[in-house]
Amino acid sequence: MFVLGTCAAWALITAAAHGGRPEGLLLAVLAVAAGYASGRICGALLPVAAPGVGAVAGLGLALAAPHATMGPQLLSPLGHTGATAALLTLSTGAACCAAWAARPSGLRLALWLLAVGTTVVAAVLGSTTGLLSCAGVLLCSLAAGRMRRRALGLAGLALTAALLTGATWAIAEDVLPDGLTVSLEGQLTEHRILLWRDALGMVRQDPALGAGPGRFGELSRTAAMSLPSDDKPHSAAFQQAAEQGVAGVALLAAAFCWILYALWRTPRPASVALTAGAALTALAAIASVGNALSFTTVTAGAGLLAGVATARPLLHINHEVTTDEALRGQS
Repeated sequence: MFVLGTCAAWALITAAAHGGRPEGLLLAVLAVAAGYASGRICGALLPVAAPGVGAVAGLGLALAAPHATMGPQLLSPLGHTGATAALLTLSTGAACCAAWAARPSGLRLALWLLAVGTTVVAAVLGSTTGLLSCAGVLLCSLAAGRMRRRALGLAGLALTAALLTGATWAIAEDVLPDGLTVSLEGQLTEHRILLWRDALGMVRQDPALGAGPGRFGELSRTAAMSLPSDDKPHSAAFQQAAEQGVAGVALLAAAFCWILYALWRTPRPASVALTAGAALTALAAIASVGNALSFTTVTAGAGLLAGVATARPLLHINHEVTTDEALRGQS
């Protein structure tokens, strides 16, 4: 809560310094906090049903979205297609978490089939990013069942997120080899890379405070020449850097690292913690090349999954209380 509160406070500070509209970020922070609190409560009461229902809800939202039409989409999604990929990824992660928490073999099989079905839906919708991220989460979840030391797995996820963010920065700065740069530009599109470079220009002008929340569209030449334009650089890290300076990026990274730390400390099994971590890392990858975090359903879903995976089930608490009482009786 301290990290989220600091993110909200910094948005207000940068808005007061340069003007801007902090409402979008404040709404995102509120959605994450509400989702996390709901996940902690529901995960404690219903450790299997809560993520299972969340998986079905996320899948339904992705299918009901008006932009979720069948057909090929970009590898690195712009706008609504990125939100669809993010929702499908979170749904797959929630279904896998529910499957690991379920005890009856029939229920566990049904939940695994739900996770596989969500991956198939991503393929049917033509979302290449959604297919890759859902398949990656599913494979990571299966591997998590054999991993006992969650710290090593979570460290690997943190390193993956850092490498992906660094790769986008290297592409925007044009420091990669020419052949690799051309190949990536073909997937990411020249328009997106120009948006990223505009964001870097804003960081250089004011690295401490940035240009102000919501002001990227006003100051970006590429966004001004684009019709239509959603006034976003299509990268969570670049948007934070351009609008809230280096401190904004640091706070975004701190929120992600805190989630991984909470998953390391959670009493839930390592398979559940690592599955949730894989889904949230995949979401971070999608957000590094798109504006998925601009959608309230995505940010709330991320908070919900993190809350469910870090909740302490009441059965676990009751077992601890019973054990303590037995020890007292013996003494």
